[in-house]
Amino acid sequence: MKKFLFDLFPLLLFFIAYRYTDIFTATGVAMAAAVAQIVWLKATGRPTEAMHWINLTVILVFGGATIWLHSDVFIKWKPTVLYWLFGGALVFARLLFGRNLIRRLMEKQIQLPDAAWDKLNMIWAAFFLVAGALNLYVAFSGHFTESQWVSFKAFGLMGLMIVFVIGQSLWLGKHIQTEENTPSGPGATPPGKP
Repeated sequence: MKKFLFDLFPLLLFFIAYRYTDIFTATGVAMAAAVAQIVWLKATGRPTEAMHWINLTVILVFGGATIWLHSDVFIKWKPTVLYWLFGGALVFARLLFGRNLIRRLMEKQIQLPDAAWDKLNMIWAAFFLVAGALNLYVAFSGHFTESQWVSFKAFGLMGLMIVFVIGQSLWLGKHIQTEENTPSGPGATPPGKP
């Protein structure tokens, strides 16, 4: 839970700063928080994950453009770019290099058949691509205010992620049970066969 809150630190500060100031100040606060995250991880000797570096780079580039050009368009693109980078990395790592990044992240916690790992990798990629597109819709369709977009960015996308993770856990539970109930070894018979 602490790690989850730590990873959300820049987003939560962005939301709070926006409530009391404007999008440009909130963007600066999020940028400073992302830098502070990396500094704190380095100072305490904790591991810095690739996700932290990617998030830092994207927030500095898009946040910097937002402040420098005084246009909220760039910060509104930031979640989409971040999600599409993650989704694209999952797809291209699998297709071009034969690497399943989701498996590399989770295989110490759970064991799945190869086909289930491939499905899980593509399900995560699809989630990131859809979430990125949904952010663009809320940000630029004209049906939502800037304040509604900020709330969606802070809580809507996080809520979608939580629902997705719960759904994924149920799906994984089914595959783990199937694997546990499948006999293995010489002379084993499949379930339902004498």
